[in-house]
Amino acid sequence: MSTIQDVARQAGVSVSTVSNVLNGRTDRMRPETLARVEAAIGALGFRPSKIARQLKTGQTPLLGLLVPSLANPMYSFIAREIETVAQERFGYRLLIGSAYRDPAKEAAFFDDLMAHGMRRVIVISALADEQHVEAAAARGMVVVSYDRRATPGQPSQVCHVMPDNFEAARLATQHLIDCGHTRLAFATVAGLTLSRSAKIAGFRAAAEAAGLGASAQVVDGGPLDEYGDSVIAEVGRTLGARMAAATERPSGIVALNDLMALGLMAGLRDGGLRVPGDVSIVGIDGLFLSALANPPLTTVQLPVREMARAMVERVMNPLPDADIDERDIVFAPAGLIERESVAPPGPAGEARTHESEPDKVEP
Repeated sequence: MSTIQDVARQAGVSVSTVSNVLNGRTDRMRPETLARVEAAIGALGFRPSKIARQLKTGQTPLLGLLVPSLANPMYSFIAREIETVAQERFGYRLLIGSAYRDPAKEAAFFDDLMAHGMRRVIVISALADEQHVEAAAARGMVVVSYDRRATPGQPSQVCHVMPDNFEAARLATQHLIDCGHTRLAFATVAGLTLSRSAKIAGFRAAAEAAGLGASAQVVDGGPLDEYGDSVIAEVGRTLGARMAAATERPSGIVALNDLMALGLMAGLRDGGLRVPGDVSIVGIDGLFLSALANPPLTTVQLPVREMARAMVERVMNPLPDADIDERDIVFAPAGLIERESVAPPGPAGEARTHESEPDKVEP
């Protein structure tokens, strides 16, 4: 059985260099050195002892991931991509917990990770208050937060990776405007996380730029129950049925996310309306489920794989305190995927419901 000393001799480096590679400390390593060490590990079939590593470092090769709810397929998608990078690039496996955007449950998850020797965690939350997250970082936890920026004016030890939610909603709204819609709405749920607030701002910005700000409305589907994000589709369905029964309703709707959009379409159908014959809908996420809807959902594609890679790289190779200005990474949307849930309002939209066109992505 090969040892770490064998790998060092094969690669022509020190044992400490091999140890740095095994523990993900490669940010200051020359690419050619890293390549030699990785080649030697592969050639010798070296597998470090996880028990020995934990005894020596006091840390477990597990990466924590805290999500609002795995019942939301978007978070399952992100989890899969994070796990792939963590395992293939760093040899870490994933431990996942659901906290339903509850600060107390999130804080308890950090405590459990620390007790089991885990020092790296990615948090998907977007709660306005991150004090419990900062407290975990102050105790030695390396934390990356997804879907929100750092709190302005407050020093932070937490790195933030996020999509440009403002631009995603603006892009979705602009598509409806370009298709001729003037009665616009943004469908959301009760409770403003930072990501939801950014999407609403993007929606309003596009509407105001088109001279539609006075009539554009934000429609609240109501509060989520204790299971939070897992029931967004049902909230959307209830809201869609409510809209269908209204005497005045928007002709074009931007949904908070794809799951909300799919619920809206179901609710509108329940109320006897057609999508897009009576109402057009755009989602935000780019879930695979959106292509399977009836009609297939037009949606803004978020760059999930790229964001997952950045989150894992950040949590495995934390920035020194001097790089405080580089702790926020914002990813532009990958583009708009045009499908069949959007058509011009009125008779033109009615005719479009019987057409079928291939997916088209607008960068």
